[in-house]
Amino acid sequence: MSTEHTFDVAAIESIIAQRKAMPGALLPILHDIQNAIGYIPPTMVPAIADGLNLSRAEVHGVITYYHFFRQHPAGKHVVQICRAEACQARGCESLVDHAKELLGCDFHEITDDGKFSLEVVYCLGQCASGPAIQIDDDLYARVSNEKFNKLIQAKRGVQ
Repeated sequence: MSTEHTFDVAAIESIIAQRKAMPGALLPILHDIQNAIGYIPPTMVPAIADGLNLSRAEVHGVITYYHFFRQHPAGKHVVQICRAEACQARGCESLVDHAKELLGCDFHEITDDGKFSLEVVYCLGQCASGPAIQIDDDLYARVSNEKFNKLIQAKRGVQ
């Protein structure tokens, strides 16, 4: 897949202009940008920082701190696998290996057909019933390799 991505710079600049005067504008701006184009382009970090009178490091730090924000386009379905300690204790590393093999991509990559992105997260709040994953907005607990296969197959069937 190409690493070149196009996005509407004017739309991002408009979001910054509309929100920059509000208290605590950074998170709403980042959410609006990601909702508008699907990710937060790293090349727009300077514009966001300038608009809010923040350093580029501050903006980058917030983007990378929250697992929700992505810095690259995503596939049609975003698969997040929890790798926090509780899920590790319940076998998430085996699930991670299985997911990478089944999807044919690594974390922060998109499958060749563009249907799935694989992302790592560090807590989905299902600590007592891990390993946990989230596909798009749907949360799943006690995910075995077999359950993962069924969930992915169901999403493959959705057009």
